[in-house]
Amino acid sequence: MAPDEPFTVAAQKYQPYPALQLRDRRWPDGRITAAPTWCSVDLRDGNQALLEPMDLTRKRTMFELLVELGFKEIEIGFPCSSATDWAFVRDLIERDAIPSDVLVQVMSPMRTDLIEQTATCLKGLSRGVLQVFNPTSAVQRRDVFEADRQRIKDLAVAGAETALRMRDVLGGTKLSLQYAPESFSQTEPDFALEVCNAVLELWQPSADDDIRVNLPATVEAYPPMEFGDRIEWMHRHLAYRDRITLSVHPHNDRGTGVAAAEMAVLAGAQRVEGTLFGNGERSGNVCLVTLAMNLFSQGVVPGLDFGDLDRARRVAEACTGMTVPPRHPWAGDLVYTSFAGSHQDAISKSLRKREQRSSQWWDVPYLPIDPHDIGREYSALIRVNNQSGKGGVNYLMRTGFGLDLPRRLQIDLSKLVQAYLDEHGGEVSRDLLWTIFQDAYCTSGSPTSAPMAAGDDPDVLLAALAQATGSRFPYECLELTVQDMASGSSCCFAHVAVAEHAAWGFATAQTRSLAVWLALAAAVEKAGSTNIATSSP
Repeated sequence: MAPDEPFTVAAQKYQPYPALQLRDRRWPDGRITAAPTWCSVDLRDGNQALLEPMDLTRKRTMFELLVELGFKEIEIGFPCSSATDWAFVRDLIERDAIPSDVLVQVMSPMRTDLIEQTATCLKGLSRGVLQVFNPTSAVQRRDVFEADRQRIKDLAVAGAETALRMRDVLGGTKLSLQYAPESFSQTEPDFALEVCNAVLELWQPSADDDIRVNLPATVEAYPPMEFGDRIEWMHRHLAYRDRITLSVHPHNDRGTGVAAAEMAVLAGAQRVEGTLFGNGERSGNVCLVTLAMNLFSQGVVPGLDFGDLDRARRVAEACTGMTVPPRHPWAGDLVYTSFAGSHQDAISKSLRKREQRSSQWWDVPYLPIDPHDIGREYSALIRVNNQSGKGGVNYLMRTGFGLDLPRRLQIDLSKLVQAYLDEHGGEVSRDLLWTIFQDAYCTSGSPTSAPMAAGDDPDVLLAALAQATGSRFPYECLELTVQDMASGSSCCFAHVAVAEHAAWGFATAQTRSLAVWLALAAAVEKAGSTNIATSSP
């Protein structure tokens, strides 16, 4: 693109992010060995991002799913934002539908009347979290509030004072307090720290309190390593650090929300807010399924149960009306499926060898986890299209029909499948693969007996075939493979040359001898002879 074209010129109006330049950063040397506290915000942040927000019934279903999956902290709404959110919070409380080990959270902007209204909605709740927030970024101070730093800090402290008062007057409810400098990602680090510490000085957290600071990447504004630096810097400098929980709320505008969240945990964050499958405003919140499964795949117990991940996806899709893409990490329909021939061959071979050895470790090419662990069957691992090769075809024949094809037959069949797909497109199902296989290698007739004295000697049987058909050409057996079937019958793959032509034949029968006879007959027929299949010596 030429320098004067519009898109190139447009890039000149964007400024690079100001780096914190944390020279002595420690988070890159860390390792996550335990899961953080997960807080689902599907019912608030994810819900407000929907074209059609969830009604009461779907909210109940989503809440039940989150509890079933093992979430111990769930943000259930923004009571002062809509009548539906208010009604849902009250519904959970009045029905006593919140398990005793689940901590629910609501949120309010830093306005006295809204904080009071939100706290009132929690009446009758045994324990919960009240999050209060106000925007702190430079652009919002300038353009939205037309306020300097001091005024924004005063607003935060005033709201924090109201939240503290409501905690003290809300009888019967153990209320945890959480402060969030909205747009932390676009706020100067020194000012974000100043505001957070001012709130903490007012709240004076003790060892018995549950006080949190939640740092949201309301807009993901810089690379994930910069988020890690800023979280570590806040972790080092926040007041009362040993008495508070440091939480993060990453978004995904740059497509690196998961990486940012992992780096934040390495940098000192103890809690992560996000949604199932990353639903949320713009490019979405950080995906908690991806984060938890990333830990799971490294042997870290994630604290969430995705043993039936497809069901969780179906319920979430029904509640939100949003579709999880087929390539979504860990949960998409196709993420454990290989179409490429080399991948299929490697998976097929490795799975077979894994069956033969005893090891507790999962180590299979192209499969970072065992699909069985999330409720998937191996039958979906390999699908055949025109990019596939012999490995994929043989895998489907072996897993679908119990047939382990000789290597040269794998090559032959894969060429037939390739030709079919080049003409018709799409992919080959197991049923269609079986049809192609039968048409290519099975006899068109149905002989019922083999020469009694021949046993399964291919030379003797071929001689009998030649005699029975009056063939003028010698038959030569190039390869013969007999396999025992799980049903107790036998099958045979026969590669036969007739004059200058060679072909494969296949057959199954109750006896080994008959299977060999039928396979040889099929191979001879396919190589060019006629009326063989119906002839019996």
